[in-house]
Amino acid sequence: MLSFDIHNYDINSEQDLSVDAAAVLKKREGRTIKSGGLWVYDNEIAAFRGSFEDGDIISVEDFDGYFMGYGFVNRKSKITIRLLSRHKDRPVTPAFLTQRVRSAWEYRKKVIDTSSCRLLFGEADFVPGLTIDKYEDVLVVESLALGIDRLKGYILAALVKVLDEDGIKVRGIYERSDAKVRELEGMAREKGVLSEPFDTKIQITENGVHYIVDVENGQKTGFFLDQKDNRRAIHRLCNGAKVLDCFTHTGSFALNAAVAGASSVVAVDASDLAVAQAEENARLNGVEDRVSFLCRDVFALLPELIEKGEQYDIVILDPPAFTKSRNSIKAAARGYREINLRGMKLVKNGGFLVTCSCSHFMDPDLFKKTIGEAARDAHRRLRQVEFRTQAPDHPILWSSDESYYLKFYIFQVVEE
Repeated sequence: MLSFDIHNYDINSEQDLSVDAAAVLKKREGRTIKSGGLWVYDNEIAAFRGSFEDGDIISVEDFDGYFMGYGFVNRKSKITIRLLSRHKDRPVTPAFLTQRVRSAWEYRKKVIDTSSCRLLFGEADFVPGLTIDKYEDVLVVESLALGIDRLKGYILAALVKVLDEDGIKVRGIYERSDAKVRELEGMAREKGVLSEPFDTKIQITENGVHYIVDVENGQKTGFFLDQKDNRRAIHRLCNGAKVLDCFTHTGSFALNAAVAGASSVVAVDASDLAVAQAEENARLNGVEDRVSFLCRDVFALLPELIEKGEQYDIVILDPPAFTKSRNSIKAAARGYREINLRGMKLVKNGGFLVTCSCSHFMDPDLFKKTIGEAARDAHRRLRQVEFRTQAPDHPILWSSDESYYLKFYIFQVVEE
């Protein structure tokens, strides 16, 4: 059992958490951090100076000794250093981390409904490797880098304090640092309660739709908060519509369609657990009479529906990431092309296709090109209604390409 006590952390301390050591860059290297990014790769480092352990915060210097910033180091990772501060007179202290937290919370209060939202989004909030989501009064933390793992106690303690200042009492904290990528950092996967025990199934409300979020067993931190505004964007299309929602997970798009007045919704996912949770959520919203769930492989089901001559007013395609590396982009593009081609064929003339990609490596131009190829092969014309990205609690930092990952389109589909 994991444990965490906010009283063990002095979040206002000005103690310098770095050690007296430095990484010296090769000449003409460090392009990422020089353009505003936060990563230093292993092949950019000429030498290390001083004594340190992996996970420590050290200085980064250019080849000529020019100070570049403070960051935590891990020689087991290709991303060897992740910057936390760029200013020599602003070393990383608990008070520095508390200010990072406070800035992130103040930003979210301005841009999004904070009842349930992403509080910290890694590099985009200048806390690389760390994600923290808020579901009502519960926090879920995912730590993916060794250095930030050592600092997460200070950051969580600061979050509890900052939220308390706005009258939000944190009831529970859950660790979901169980992603395989931790092994690339030489870290074990961790999962469990960090606070006093609590019910890990939490009810939240988003866009007027109610959900049970399972922070212990759900995907990622329990729910995909990044589609919040995109789910709301389909509401105006759904009144009286016949809807097909593919890769429904726990039913979020399907339930938004039903709550917005869809006459019928068929929602599909390959996971028994996800479908069971989606059915529970449908009952919670009182729409179980208009939403039916199928536990099927979408790639196998769509050709069957086409063969049967099924047609829908709206087809929604919200697949998991088909690629998590550059090496599999071509295969991923084929997958996106196939589901979009088949999805278009299932849309009535004048109906709507809602389609997205959550893979960072499927860049916007390639995704657009792939959809265009699918439309050509399906003999359909697309009229773009809307293009969106992730919700603003998942901010896109322009100097951090990996922070931009979600592409979301709404098209009207018309026959040639």
